[in-house]
Amino acid sequence: MISVAIVVLLSSRFYSDFGTATATDTITSSQFIRDPESIISSGSKFKLGFFSPDGNFTNRYIGIWYNKGGSANKTVVWVANRNKPLIDSSGIFTISEDGNLVVLNGKKQVHWSSNVSSLVNNGNTRAQLLDSGNLVLHDNISQVSIWDSFQEPTDTFYSEMKVSTDLRTGKKVQLTSWRSLSNPSIGSFSAGLDSFTIPEVFIWINGTRPYWRSGPWNGRYFIGIPDMNSVYLDGFNLGEDHQKETRYLTFAFADNDVFFALTPQGNLEERAWVDGKAHLKIYFFYPTNDCDVYGKCGDFGSCNSQKIPICSCLLGFEPKNAEDWNRGNWSGGCVRRKPLLCERTVKTSEVEGKQDGFFKLETMKVPYFAERSSANEDKCKDQCSNNCSCKAYAYEIGVGCMIWTHNLIDIRKLPSGGTNLFIRVAHEELDQKDMKLVIILVIVGIIAIAICTFFAWRWFAKRKDPQRQSLLDWPKRFNIIKGISRGLLYLHRDSRLRIIHRDLKASNILLDDDLNPKISDFGLARIFGGNQDQAATKRLVGTYGYMSPEYAMEGRFSEKSDVFSFGVLLLEIVSGRKNTSFYHEEFELTLLGYAWKLWNDNNVIDLVDPLIYESGFKMEIIRCVNVGLLCVQEFVKDRPNMSTVVSMLNSEIKDLPAAKQPAFTVRRGAYDSESSSNQNQQICSINDVTVTLMEGR
Repeated sequence: MISVAIVVLLSSRFYSDFGTATATDTITSSQFIRDPESIISSGSKFKLGFFSPDGNFTNRYIGIWYNKGGSANKTVVWVANRNKPLIDSSGIFTISEDGNLVVLNGKKQVHWSSNVSSLVNNGNTRAQLLDSGNLVLHDNISQVSIWDSFQEPTDTFYSEMKVSTDLRTGKKVQLTSWRSLSNPSIGSFSAGLDSFTIPEVFIWINGTRPYWRSGPWNGRYFIGIPDMNSVYLDGFNLGEDHQKETRYLTFAFADNDVFFALTPQGNLEERAWVDGKAHLKIYFFYPTNDCDVYGKCGDFGSCNSQKIPICSCLLGFEPKNAEDWNRGNWSGGCVRRKPLLCERTVKTSEVEGKQDGFFKLETMKVPYFAERSSANEDKCKDQCSNNCSCKAYAYEIGVGCMIWTHNLIDIRKLPSGGTNLFIRVAHEELDQKDMKLVIILVIVGIIAIAICTFFAWRWFAKRKDPQRQSLLDWPKRFNIIKGISRGLLYLHRDSRLRIIHRDLKASNILLDDDLNPKISDFGLARIFGGNQDQAATKRLVGTYGYMSPEYAMEGRFSEKSDVFSFGVLLLEIVSGRKNTSFYHEEFELTLLGYAWKLWNDNNVIDLVDPLIYESGFKMEIIRCVNVGLLCVQEFVKDRPNMSTVVSMLNSEIKDLPAAKQPAFTVRRGAYDSESSSNQNQQICSINDVTVTLMEGR
């Protein structure tokens, strides 16, 4: 029942050597470093120097690591001489006579070089460690960059770096894993951008064999990764350098302490610094289960991690080797049971007038080898139908029409998101499917009637049970209100990342067995930087009835947007009514307007759900309504923050301020002639239209 995003504490790579850091971020032929010296970037974010991996105290390497976590805890992001370590502490990192960066041992033998062959100006160069973690070799005369470490990454992908593919040669800038945690030499796994026709991210084994793929890029995210809608995976951008004919992927995050690392086991992990930037956490990693492994179910097989067995053949297909398939060896895949009409050399009278068709699969990770077509959504099916080699098609906004003429490989049913995939099948298979569908619908109808009858009986039984009515009494509801407020305060102020939920509503509050609330569904949430107070979006998402006016009308959101949603939720809990379905016909008021009217009439008890009202809780309930009205005030500056709300609910703030008129209330003339006066009237329009504004206590 409880939906929790589990965050796993990572204890990273730990290295145990101490060195002296110089006050510069630059290396020249005369200003070099010896083991164990190091240099630090200008903003003290990264350090470059000599290190030994944990458990490997004899080998020495030049690397770049985050300048956090203490001197003994190095999270290395780049290694120079990864395949040729120094065997003692006599190493030097300097600029050679030809202008290249080099790692030398005590005998002046080269263990690594930047190896730029086109250097001019007699090798007059310098190297600088930037705050981005990039080590850049500059020509001192032309001031241009002639080499940088981002072009030769190790196992880490972080902000401002590009992984790319040369569209002419196929050469890739990609991540390569360490061989083990104690050995940074090139391991078995690599990760980078594949550009067959539509860009995807791949993890390969030994450089060529696919191990995992992301699915195609649709302009905003990779459609084979359900979590890409999450705040933690926001910030990717795909670009193209037409002059160099390269396609590249970049990653930018409000918090530069988020990065990706490819482990020796082949997992691509998203990591972030927490706890005062002393420790690392893993937020996501891929592959996560067997269905993520490339081609798990072979050709024309579909994987579903929620089913046992996880592999099944597509409609119209059967296992190529039934014996292997039944033993759980699905790599052989499936083959078509009946050929398509266009594949048959002899056509009998039985198939005259028949046509092959397409079977729709929803929320799917589409197969590899998609070919992009210029056809629009309406013509995409026709394009596939008119090509006998076409085995499936799909249409995705941001990608367009995709067709597959190769065998369908690496298909997966996703828990959410994904794309509708249409599989081409012989007409006989569709006829059998239609018959099965009729039978299934009849059975489902019978079951549905039985279930409805059962729940109707249960409902009447509950209505007659006074004990069930008192289950959500006022103390329980008040505990839920305070629990939600504490949860929001944690997201806004106490968590490492400041999170704005943006979609707080009743259906996103989960209750455990003890009716303790848990805030769920962070699919629309956004993370704020440390000094960021508000943001704006052109893509409005959320639920009307809970959105603050500045968000619903202008796309601006902040902590106070969540405060508004909390106020609506609080008034719903007190009244037992939903804001989106409540409308008072006599006064033409929404729930917020009705609560405001009753508050001004000093009759707020009429708002309270009769099932929970007890005179002993009267003042506590009135205080809650007051807090709710403070939260739903129209103007952002008038609303309290969640820290103040929590203090108000806990009576740490005794005297509450007077609330002003809520947003989205019907601003009509005074509902009572006695309450209408010239003092309560304001000109709210440059067209001299007078609107009565009710002043709250």
